[in-house]
Amino acid sequence: MNIHEHQAKDILKTYGAPVSSGVVIFSEKEISEKIKLLKSKKFVLKAQIHAGGRGKAGGVKLINNFIELEKETKKMFGKTLITHQTGPKGKEVKRVYIEEASDISKEFYLSCLVDRSSSKFTFISSTEGGMDIEKVANENPEKIITTKIDLKREIDDKDIEKIISTYSLNNTQKKDAFSLVKALYKILIEKDASLIEINPLIITKENKLICLDAKMNFDDNSLFRQPDILKLRDLNEEEATEIEASKNDLAYIKLDGSIGCMVNGAGLAMATMDIIKLYGEEPANFLDVGGGASKEKVSAAFKLILKDKNVKGILINIFGGIMRCDVLANGVVEAAKETNLSVPLVVRLAGTNFKEGKEILDKSGLKILSATDLNDAAKKIVKAIR
Repeated sequence: MNIHEHQAKDILKTYGAPVSSGVVIFSEKEISEKIKLLKSKKFVLKAQIHAGGRGKAGGVKLINNFIELEKETKKMFGKTLITHQTGPKGKEVKRVYIEEASDISKEFYLSCLVDRSSSKFTFISSTEGGMDIEKVANENPEKIITTKIDLKREIDDKDIEKIISTYSLNNTQKKDAFSLVKALYKILIEKDASLIEINPLIITKENKLICLDAKMNFDDNSLFRQPDILKLRDLNEEEATEIEASKNDLAYIKLDGSIGCMVNGAGLAMATMDIIKLYGEEPANFLDVGGGASKEKVSAAFKLILKDKNVKGILINIFGGIMRCDVLANGVVEAAKETNLSVPLVVRLAGTNFKEGKEILDKSGLKILSATDLNDAAKKIVKAIR
């Protein structure tokens, strides 16, 4: 789950991290009253959307007085920002964050994340603040320091020394940096964060260390024990279909292709998407119904796929283990009849009760193409939609 910058900064403040003073505004009616709380003479107006690249899209503005601030804030509300992360439709600005501007002397990059490949926490630090870290990795990889840490109660001082070594800080700044790294480490553990990114982390002309921007992601699977984090969820920033999927405990991500996919298991889902691309088409979604899905859950998943107007055909790829193929078949038949299925449907079943599942599909009266394996299934669905 993603949260907004202003929410991430509130969490950082709670853990003692240095953050500029600012206000969040949720409607035009609040503008006049909220900006009176600011004491600076220069301000940074920031659109709050769940996407990077806001500045290049006109979502970040430096403003020099209150009159201009009120005017530009009103203009920001309702604006559609299109960045490399929003897709062509962009995202509408429904809240803004205004903070007191800082005079920047140096910009750094600092992030920490859960590294699943090594089962460790990883800190990434660089002197190239304000830039996309992917670009730095490609063009100047020597400017990135990666520090991997085993799970323990507290981070060691020697690890912190390595993390911040590239910044060349003075003693006061180093002390603040130590506190910041410890705060990030605690947030990772105590709040089940999966990623925290400070970009840029700055040194002001007054030699103060400040988190100028902040991004946080949290593990969806841990939200049941993080009610305070769950309250921060902004449904306006999510696809309607993805919200509906979460209500049915389905792992669903909308994509831009034309072939809807229903699969059990994330790895199998990725393989299914890959083979669709191999045969020249694009998947319309990632959808994992899970290992022990009920007939009702399968039915909900099927209906979810069909709500996407771009879907021209559906490929169901199920390997029965805990998931029984006859249960899936009943769910598909029920949903297909309710929705008056009008697009081609290819089904590949293997594993537990696959014969019973195939028999249910064959006797359903629906136009269903059976496949012997994943390769056969991909060929048939691609041919069918063409």
